[in-house]
Amino acid sequence: GSLIVVTAYIDSQVALDDDHCFETEAIILVIHENEIAFDQTCFHPGGGGQPPDSGMLKLPNGGIIEIGSARADSDEIIWHTGKTTVSSEFVGRAVQLLLNKERRLALMRYHTVLHVLNTIALRDYGGWITGVQIGSDYSRIDFKLENFSLAMSADLEEKVNAVLAGHHTVKSFYISEGDFQHRDDLLRTLTVQPPILHGQVRVVEIEGFDAQACGGTHMHNTGEVGKFSIFRTDNKGRNNKRFYVRLDPV
Repeated sequence: GSLIVVTAYIDSQVALDDDHCFETEAIILVIHENEIAFDQTCFHPGGGGQPPDSGMLKLPNGGIIEIGSARADSDEIIWHTGKTTVSSEFVGRAVQLLLNKERRLALMRYHTVLHVLNTIALRDYGGWITGVQIGSDYSRIDFKLENFSLAMSADLEEKVNAVLAGHHTVKSFYISEGDFQHRDDLLRTLTVQPPILHGQVRVVEIEGFDAQACGGTHMHNTGEVGKFSIFRTDNKGRNNKRFYVRLDPV
């Protein structure tokens, strides 16, 4: 019943259309146990190695509900998981949604630098991504790489920092699924396909350097990312290398 009605109004794109949207007014459309759907949201539901946002919901009566996570269902509705339940009396009411801004900014910085790293790894060493986990304190990324050496690690670090220092503008746009099928250059992983929403694929471009299909959130400019280092590497099977990376505070 009600969920079918909701899909017509839900706008799961808000989280992606403005990476720097950290709070918004929203109307509660559905409350299902401790999960809530709104008419719009600034919460990213996670994906592609990026964890979902956390934050809080301010009710009209001054009450605060902590939101621990968010997820997108098969209808692209973003459900926000409250740490406590919200009374059904608030359905149809306007509320304030606020992200944990510091955490989101850290995830954006790491997601941006991983684009730079994965592009250089593929371009210079033929390294395709086999796994990624973005965090707010450090992140890790796995590549299919042959003949790994410490010199390679140092080379990647130096080249990534050079790109970050270039102050490249970062922007996103959409292309049709059909156009995407002809753009092998937009892929960084051999096994996982990027999300296709309403027949469109989102592309994140670092101007003058790289473009790749991605549904995540990023900084406006590579100069906002901070200094990058690879602080550890592990073997994760034959020709599969895991890099642990860290950014200095900005």
